[in-house]
Amino acid sequence: MDLNFTKCYKIFLIIFMLIPSNKTKAQINLNDVPLIGAEIFIEPGQSSDDVESWFRTLRENNMNITRIRMFENYMKDANGEWDFSLFDRAFSYAEKYDIKVYANLFPATDFTDVGGFKFPNDEEHLIRIADYIKNVVLHFKKFSSLYGWVPINEPGGGNINNSLARIIYEKWQNDNKNLSHSVDKLTDYQHLSFNNERFLLYYNTWYLKWLSDEIRKYDKENPIHVNNHQIFTLASQYDFPSWRTFLSSLGGSAHASWHFGFFRRNKYAIAMSANSEILRSGADNIPWLMTELQGGNNIYSGNQPMCPTKEEISQWFWINIGSGSKGAIYWCLNPRASGTEAGEWAMVDFQNKPTDRLLEAGRIGSVIDKHKRLFSEARPVNSKIHIIYIRESMWVENRMVGRSRDFEMRQPGGVMKSALSYFEAFSQMGLQPSFEEFGEFDFNESTYKGHTMVLSNQIAIPVKYHDKLRYFVKNGGQLIVDGLTGYYDENVICRMMNDFPLKDLFGGSVSEFKFTDNLFQLQVGQDKLVSHSLKGYIVPAAGKSIGLEEGKTIGLLNQYGEGRVVWIPSLIGLGTRIENNFGSLIMLLQKYVNINDEIHFEPFQNEMLMKTLKNGEQYISIIINKSDSKRDVKVITPFELKDPMILFSNGTALMTDNILSIGSEETVVISWSL
Repeated sequence: MDLNFTKCYKIFLIIFMLIPSNKTKAQINLNDVPLIGAEIFIEPGQSSDDVESWFRTLRENNMNITRIRMFENYMKDANGEWDFSLFDRAFSYAEKYDIKVYANLFPATDFTDVGGFKFPNDEEHLIRIADYIKNVVLHFKKFSSLYGWVPINEPGGGNINNSLARIIYEKWQNDNKNLSHSVDKLTDYQHLSFNNERFLLYYNTWYLKWLSDEIRKYDKENPIHVNNHQIFTLASQYDFPSWRTFLSSLGGSAHASWHFGFFRRNKYAIAMSANSEILRSGADNIPWLMTELQGGNNIYSGNQPMCPTKEEISQWFWINIGSGSKGAIYWCLNPRASGTEAGEWAMVDFQNKPTDRLLEAGRIGSVIDKHKRLFSEARPVNSKIHIIYIRESMWVENRMVGRSRDFEMRQPGGVMKSALSYFEAFSQMGLQPSFEEFGEFDFNESTYKGHTMVLSNQIAIPVKYHDKLRYFVKNGGQLIVDGLTGYYDENVICRMMNDFPLKDLFGGSVSEFKFTDNLFQLQVGQDKLVSHSLKGYIVPAAGKSIGLEEGKTIGLLNQYGEGRVVWIPSLIGLGTRIENNFGSLIMLLQKYVNINDEIHFEPFQNEMLMKTLKNGEQYISIIINKSDSKRDVKVITPFELKDPMILFSNGTALMTDNILSIGSEETVVISWSL
């Protein structure tokens, strides 16, 4: 490569990072009809009849969208000559059967690279990627079947140890020299650096924007969409608010066998619900669609071998719809023939016949098609309950924990699992809490009366967030805090020593934490809670004790402005999740959270959940029973809802006087009217 060109390109690259691009208008919007589809995997060796049969199969099963990986390796020969015919055929069949196509860019990579690389290796690699984008976008944008572009498959988790990353890191570091320092008097303490984590957050956004801008050079109109993955472990790498400024829509991959390692199988519905709510919060004012849902069997690939049941196919899709998704695409319609995923994941069998999973998806598609307007304009009715995770807490945890398998609080994931425990508790009450990164929460409202924010074991709270929390509570919000929340700041400086900076807000200070046992009982008022590992003791200041043990305070209630803080510095959320018995935690929450203004279950229902949508004067309830028995469930509505009508059921559900009879593994979709 010419050295002068390389030097000039480096200069251009750095300047280009600083130039904002105009936001393009998306073709998809929040009022679009939800889409349902399955990815068609295109590779050499497939017959034309087979390819056509897959598109015809989508249409025959009420599916209207697919995604195709646009392998450069299958379009460009060793001499650099382009041959698009393999994919032209697929796009032509998509036009014939009226199937929309998300084109997933997939620049040249090793055949064994199943998911694709996450970052370019060097400047020359970046130039080759730009050339690939130019050729592919210019060629395929002519097809009417093209629905939009996916610039990268599953961003996140990439390696930043290469020459291009080092160039960009140097520029980023020069622009952010003081990022690693707190803004208070503790800056004199030595502290750990999280520059790599902060840079990776930036770099994921930079590369995604660079890809999007390259697409926009040649296609100003078609939507740009991306699917993040492993949300429960990689969420701290995703700056969703920044992504909204250049993406048309947000998506995700939610393969149970790959991405739900924190959950046992009968909890996959809760996992899907939490995953969906994280994406919904990240998308905010742009649409979101679940780009990949597991549709078939995995044998050697994936972390957990499984084949989804047709009931799970329904549960996962309807959970996404209930969380505001504009649809979902299953992975995959047909199995690929070669590679480490050969013969896996498909929704058709080896004779290209629909499986029970595909037929179930087709039934769902027919319901969506029949009630297009109802579902297109419906919006989630989230409770005023906000489960918050803090990315700095995830960073600190990953730095502090080892490979220990003795106690969950000492394992990677304890921070996220703690937040998930409250999400599941509220879900068993039939509520629909949001699940948000701290930076995504709107702290600009004048009042937060009726709102509850949960900070469960969020071990590191950046100093800059302290006043935001004060503002939320002062203006009527309720804060529920447990575990080691606030133990560190963003630099892993212990903040509970000496003068605890949140003493005024929390109502006291921690005297110490005592390591106790894996699971133990914690008596808080009349509630006997299950806790994990650590017991925290409080020295009250303004707060009122709500739990005493041998004369020491273990729980505190503090009025602050127009709001209040409920503080129990023991791992009651994580303990509840480990024991898998949410009754005591729910009883505690019901004392402090008013759910009478929400649609909910009465009483709470373990192993069940409900998602709620609203369209004008119509409500939609999506109810799922993951228990092993039939349930008769009372659905409480704060206002009179009448004329309940079952729009979808994959069982024998009956609705009588707000009592729903629902079978094991059944999904029921009910419409109501005011």
